[in-house]
This record gives sequence, C-alpha cells and structure tokens, in this order.
Amino acid sequence: VQLQASGGGLAQVGGSLRLSCAASGRTFRSYALGWFRQAPGKEREFVAATTWSGSSTSYADSVKGRFTISRNNAENTVYLQMNSLEPEDTAVYFCAAGFGTAQAMGVMPPDYWGQGTLVTVSS
Repeated sequence: VQLQASGGGLAQVGGSLRLSCAASGRTFRSYALGWFRQAPGKEREFVAATTWSGSSTSYADSVKGRFTISRNNAENTVYLQMNSLEPEDTAVYFCAAGFGTAQAMGVMPPDYWGQGTLVTVSS
C-alpha cells in the first residue's frame, strides 16, 4: 500500500493550499481516507477524514469551516483544501487510511500512513 502526499509549501496567513494524496496498492472501498498533522514539538493530531463515498466526513474542531476534505475515487485520490490558513496550521501533514468510518479515524490509529508534506504558514 502506498499513500503519496503532495501539495505542501509556504503560504501567507489567510492564504490557501491544497494537499493531495494518491492511494494505491489495494482497494480502499471500505476505508476512510484522511489527514493528520504534526507540528514541531507536538504530537501528531487528526485533521480530517472522509469515507469512500464521501457521504460522511469528520473534522478536528480547529479546522472546521476552514478546511474541506474530498476524494476522487476514479483516481483513488483524496484532497485537503485549506483556506484561511493560520500560523498554527504549520505542520507536517500526513495522509492516512483506516478501515471503517471517517469518525473512527479521529479516535483510532489508521492502518496505513503515507509520507508527510510540510505546510508552513508565515505572517
């Protein structure tokens, strides 16, 4: 299984970035796909997740209303649109896949991890 994340970079406060994660190596129909992040000196935390159908999503309170997760099943890709970025969003963002619901990814360790992509928000 491979989860290839991309799209990180430098953004200004209030700006936007879109992260992408291409999944391969198995069928993800029963898996939620999502994003976690780890800021310097802090533990990794859940950001957002979506089910295969996209009918159910889950977000951390800190990103609700600013970040949107979506997926393109034809391309096995999940996206994270990040708007109104804040310095506190600076972190390495990791793509992940977990068997079950989007909500479950917020409380249980995912089954698969991708490599991280760095997002830096500067003021």
